[in-house]
Amino acid sequence: MLDATTQAQRPANAPADHPRIRMGKVGVLLANLGTPDDYSYWPMRRYLNEFLSDQRVIDYPAWKWQPLLQLIILTKRPFSSGAAYKSIWNHDKGESPLMTITKDQTAKMTEALKEKFGDQVLVDFCMRYGNPSTKSKVRQMVEAGCDRILFFPLYPHYAGATSATANDQFFRALMEETWQPASRTVPAYFDHPTYIEALAQSVERAYGGFRTRPDILVCSYHGMPERYLQQGDPYHCQCIKTTRLLRERLGWNESEITSTFQSRFGPEEWLKPYTVDHVAELAKEGKKNVAVIAPAFSADCIETLEEINEEIRESFEEAGGEEFAYIPCLNDDAAHIQALSTVVEENLKGWLSPL
Repeated sequence: MLDATTQAQRPANAPADHPRIRMGKVGVLLANLGTPDDYSYWPMRRYLNEFLSDQRVIDYPAWKWQPLLQLIILTKRPFSSGAAYKSIWNHDKGESPLMTITKDQTAKMTEALKEKFGDQVLVDFCMRYGNPSTKSKVRQMVEAGCDRILFFPLYPHYAGATSATANDQFFRALMEETWQPASRTVPAYFDHPTYIEALAQSVERAYGGFRTRPDILVCSYHGMPERYLQQGDPYHCQCIKTTRLLRERLGWNESEITSTFQSRFGPEEWLKPYTVDHVAELAKEGKKNVAVIAPAFSADCIETLEEINEEIRESFEEAGGEEFAYIPCLNDDAAHIQALSTVVEENLKGWLSPL
C-alpha cells in the first residue's frame, strides 16, 4: 500500500514562500474490474449502474440503453446479483473475494518490488468500478510524491471492455491533476513466458492432486459480443494463443485442452463456444471428468467462484458429467506475483533500474 514518507521539499532555488512538494517516487497502480461495497440492493444497484453505463461495456446509444437499464434491469438485477455475491462473500472481512485477493496481491507486489527497487516504488491498487476509485488513488500517489505512474490493468488479455476502459479512467483522473505525473500503461501479457509458466504450474499442481486425470481441461475465458471481434478487438485471438502456449508448455495434445467463453449477456451472438453449453456437450460425448480454468482472470471473483463453480458445474452434472474440478485463478500465488513483478520491471525500464 501507499507509503507517503517522502519528505516534502521546496524546489531548488525556489523562494521561501514556495509550497513544499514531494517528488521522486514512481507509483505502480494495479487495477481490476471492481466490486460492490455490499451485496444488499442499493450498493449492488450503484455498482451495476456504473458498470453497465460504461459505453466500453455496453456500446448501445444512451437514448436506447439507459431507459432499459434504469427502469427494468436495475430494478431486478441487484437482487439476483446480490444473491450471487452473498453466496461467495468474505463475511469475515466484510468484502468480496476479489477485494480480499487484490489486497493480498498488492501486499505481495509491494514486497517483490521493494526487493527489486528499494524505496523508489510505491504500490497500490484501484478498481475501475466501485471503490477504491482510480481517481482517488491517482490523487494519493501524486500527494505521496509520485511524479511517474505505471498503470497496470490486471487483465492478461486486452479487450475494450476491460483494459481500455481501465486506461480511460486512469487518463480521466490525470486530467484533474494540476501537475500531471508522467505515465505509462502496461500492455496485455497474455503470452508472457512467466504468465504461461504460472498457469502451467497451477494446472500441474491441480492435476497432481486429482484421483483421476480429467478427460479434458476447459480454458473458460470471459466472453464478448462477436461484433467486437469483427470491429478489431484482439481479445479472442489473444485467448486462443494463451491456450495454445499453455498446451505447448504442458506437452499435451490438442484433444486434452479446449477454449470456451462464458458470461454471455443480452440478445447478441457472443464468442463461441459458450462454456455453459460446451461442458454439457462434453458430458454427453462421454467426457465425464473435466477440469476448468479461467486464464483471463487474475483473481477469483463472481464469474469464477459463482458462475463457473456453481452454474457451469450444474450444467455439466445435469448432462451426465461426474467429476467437475475448478482450478482457481492465479491470485496471490508466488509464481503469479513473480510474473506480475517481472512485467512491471520490464515496463519501468528507462525510469528505474533494479538495485
